[in-house]
Amino acid sequence: MIVKSAEFICSNTQISKLPPPEKPEYAFIGRSNVGKSSLINMLTGKKGLAKTSQTPGKTQLINHFYINEQWYLVDLPGYGYARISKSKKEDWDKFIRTYLDKRESLQCVLVLIDSRHEPQKIDVEFCNWLGEKGLSFVLVFTKADKQSSIKTDQNIAKFRKALLATFEEVPQFFVTSSESKLGKDEVLGFIDEVNKGFEVNW
Repeated sequence: MIVKSAEFICSNTQISKLPPPEKPEYAFIGRSNVGKSSLINMLTGKKGLAKTSQTPGKTQLINHFYINEQWYLVDLPGYGYARISKSKKEDWDKFIRTYLDKRESLQCVLVLIDSRHEPQKIDVEFCNWLGEKGLSFVLVFTKADKQSSIKTDQNIAKFRKALLATFEEVPQFFVTSSESKLGKDEVLGFIDEVNKGFEVNW
């Protein structure tokens, strides 16, 4: 897939104000500072589309981007950032989980994992929650350029092993780098394939 157009549509904290669920949607989510904005900008080829920040927890809204006038890339708030109030964090969690669980046009959740780290409990727990809800998801390992491919492979193997404690089989995964554009064609190709089977069912 070649991304010819990528347009910011809206930011929301209310499910009722999201675009009509008539086009396939792909939600990008991960722990704070996982490199989500950089990955989105790399995939779309638009440098400033998603706002990158040195401050974790900056994305606090559901952001919809309309790609090729065919599908939505949905940028979700990062999870697991401690420097916000507990009540606000609970509101976000409820809001994000409601979106993920109830959104009719959501095709797949792309869970971003920092490839430099061994399995983090919060990432494994989030994947388990998606599994419990029966939601389709894939793993996207980020920042692969920051270390050797051997180290990346080792951490991916450990993460897959951690998931096998609760999953019969591990979902598909991609290795990416926003710097070198590693994984760009693979992730976009995956979305392209899923789009072919999309039907409006509401």
